[in-house]
Amino acid sequence: MLAKTPPMGWNSWDCYGAAVTEDIVRKNAEYMAQHLKQYGWEYIVVDIQWYQPSAASHEYVPFAELCMDEFGRLQPAENRFPSSAGGKGFKPLADYVHSLGLKFGIHIMRGLPRMAAHRHLPIKGASIRCDEAALYNSICMWNPDMYGLNCKDVNGVNPGQAYYDSIFQMYAEWGVDFVKCDDIAREYPRCEKEIETISRACRTCGRDIVLSLSPGAAPLEKAEHLKTYANMWRVSDDFWDEWHQLLAAFNYAEQWCIHSGPGHWPDADMLPIGALRQDYSPDDWSHFTVPELYTMMSLWCMMRSPLMIGGELTKMDDTCLKLLTNAEVLSIEKTTAGAHPLYRNEEECVWVTYDPAGKAVYAALFNLSDEERTVSLSRDVLGMEFQSAKELWSGTCANEVASLLPPHGASVWRLE
Repeated sequence: MLAKTPPMGWNSWDCYGAAVTEDIVRKNAEYMAQHLKQYGWEYIVVDIQWYQPSAASHEYVPFAELCMDEFGRLQPAENRFPSSAGGKGFKPLADYVHSLGLKFGIHIMRGLPRMAAHRHLPIKGASIRCDEAALYNSICMWNPDMYGLNCKDVNGVNPGQAYYDSIFQMYAEWGVDFVKCDDIAREYPRCEKEIETISRACRTCGRDIVLSLSPGAAPLEKAEHLKTYANMWRVSDDFWDEWHQLLAAFNYAEQWCIHSGPGHWPDADMLPIGALRQDYSPDDWSHFTVPELYTMMSLWCMMRSPLMIGGELTKMDDTCLKLLTNAEVLSIEKTTAGAHPLYRNEEECVWVTYDPAGKAVYAALFNLSDEERTVSLSRDVLGMEFQSAKELWSGTCANEVASLLPPHGASVWRLE
């Protein structure tokens, strides 16, 4: 089964936007292999516009010249990814990531390049052209690189299927393990058939590829459709390092937690931790306080969201490493089920989740207020007895579950 547990890895967007280069990707992969792989981190994902030679920041250049082959399939920009020269695509970089014992992923926009439609390029392995598959009135509002695809049968042929099959077969040849498809998760109902078409292409390409849909908020009423056709999907718009966004994440987590399960994971988005926005300043750092970082990691693990690190790995400090390498907290992602909020008010929140074998209950205590506060969980409120309690971030053992938490802070307990 693909994505039996929530995928864990690194994505280049938060720290480099559209401007990441091969050298940066390799260095982050090397860091992950050396410092994080043993804790379950394994995906290295190249985010948006790897096919745009002049990309230099988080901003997009409308109608820029894109790199693509004779079949309208986007190719890595050789000036940014030199190992792709000679038509090799991402295979050399994927091979290097695999040599480190990791997995390789890429970002794509839904649809096909507008340039490919305007040039009437053929679709590889099909009798139709890119211009015949394109929907000219289906354009992403924030990045105009692509046209959406006609994914309805025309005389027994699904034009969109032909194009998506062609690109996913190429990704399989490159050795891609993860595809993040953008401008689609929140685009119901108009993209429902396109999601199904992408999913078929992904699942029949000859390689196991995790399919992630972005951005959110995906509609809650489409949960079953998403669980059928994707491995993970965004439950919010882009998540950044601001407390009001983290506070809002509690709402998304509560709405979506019942839909987490093997092979399908509601995605609370990347972890904006450490060195961010490096395309603007090498000194930029996450605006979250340390307690807020603990709250973010605790909530993401309790709801079993995929974990994608957004910061530059080679600049991680001790605080970041402690958050990313706590094996007991990370094990909640892989070994628990039934996560849900036990209660929540304006000042505090408590989540619980369970070891299916019945050996333990995990409880996360959150201080949502702007003041230091003691948050506790009694046996009566929990509805069960326990003999021992261990706070997993600090390693402290106690007979009762209670934490004096700083503003916006959290603790996570294992109860047996």
